[in-house]
Amino acid sequence: MIRRPVAVLTAIVLFVEGLGIAGVQWLLGTVVDRQKMSLAGLDSDAMSVSTKAGGVLFGLYFVFCGVVALLVALRNRPPAGLGRILLISVAVVHGLLGALTVGLVGWGAFAFMMVVLGLVLLTLMTYDRQDGVADAVPGGSGADGGAGSTGGGGPEQAAPAAPGAS
Repeated sequence: MIRRPVAVLTAIVLFVEGLGIAGVQWLLGTVVDRQKMSLAGLDSDAMSVSTKAGGVLFGLYFVFCGVVALLVALRNRPPAGLGRILLISVAVVHGLLGALTVGLVGWGAFAFMMVVLGLVLLTLMTYDRQDGVADAVPGGSGADGGAGSTGGGGPEQAAPAAPGAS
């Protein structure tokens, strides 16, 4: 299927983007530090350190989201909990960054942001939660939770057997 390669590609793009963001922010922090100029009375050292720290944190955020996408591909299961929240948040971030880059950088950067947004959304949408539930029911250890072992339950309360199960 197409969902594993899409999740791997999403992870690779997020890794590269995280490293790129951290590198660009580090470069900007170095430029601010070497210029020794003040912006509205702010200390240039404080601006340099905060730019570098923000770039590293933002880059780590993208790398962590890439790790989540890679785990989704390796496990072939949808993201759950914090992983799902991270992928949704990185999709929102790319939507907002795409809207900002049109005016600031140009249409090429906008197109890149929309491609990454599409990859993240494909990763989220192709791993639908219903697939996991449907796969767990025929095995007998999934959704019913052992209906006959709770005490007092007769055969009329047991879940029906899946077609073709022996």
